[in-house]
Amino acid sequence: MEFVTYEQKGQIAVLTISRERALNALNSAVLNDIEEALNGINYDEVRCLIITGAGQKSFVAGADIAEMSNLSVAEAAAFSKKGNDVFRRIETLPIPVIAAVNGFALGGGCELSMSCDIRICSDNAVFGQPEVGLGITPGFGGTQRLARLVSPGMAKQLIYGARNIKAEEAKRIGLVNEIYPAEELMAAAEKLASGIAKNAPIAVRQCKKAINEGLELGMDEALALEEKLFGECFETEDQRYGMAFFLDKNKEKVKEPFKNK
Repeated sequence: MEFVTYEQKGQIAVLTISRERALNALNSAVLNDIEEALNGINYDEVRCLIITGAGQKSFVAGADIAEMSNLSVAEAAAFSKKGNDVFRRIETLPIPVIAAVNGFALGGGCELSMSCDIRICSDNAVFGQPEVGLGITPGFGGTQRLARLVSPGMAKQLIYGARNIKAEEAKRIGLVNEIYPAEELMAAAEKLASGIAKNAPIAVRQCKKAINEGLELGMDEALALEEKLFGECFETEDQRYGMAFFLDKNKEKVKEPFKNK
């Protein structure tokens, strides 16, 4: 992979978009590299994924305008589908994904962060969907995920106005969970990922499935989905061990890691 690095650190993994000279802008090659990295995840070992950008200035500054500028209608639609397919893949990974947003997250960068389960950012982060200033719409899910994450009215204000927002405003409107000094961001992301990874992986995966799929359903169907996924946790080694440890008043056994079974 030319533009993406992937590193496994025990039960967590870090995917870094590494095209620093172009502020990690997304072109077809970068999207292909992200897809290849996702294909290589070992879900028997990795319980949480962090996505970030190389350097201190930019998470992803957007899609590559030089590549897009001369696309035909059909080529542009195909490029949009490529990005949407990759980002949807991230959104539906069985394990949680944390976006560690280090600097600019504009256009495709904001859209990439929104495909992750949790977003944390550096204090110099900037978010936005500036596409209408270029004569186009967001094409990698921005019109859909931003409206779902913040509100339709706020999403319309940001997208129609092509307005970029800083970290504090992103947190205020619910686009990011926490803000950290730039030099502390990755340590905070890894601490968060490790906290998730120590819990029962089957249960965590079922929770992700319940939340993501339930949001697309009516309440009755969503509760039925929750009941099904709740039931499927039982008779697993993780469930038996977790409850046995909780009920052991003397806590005589040293708590072992969950087995993912």
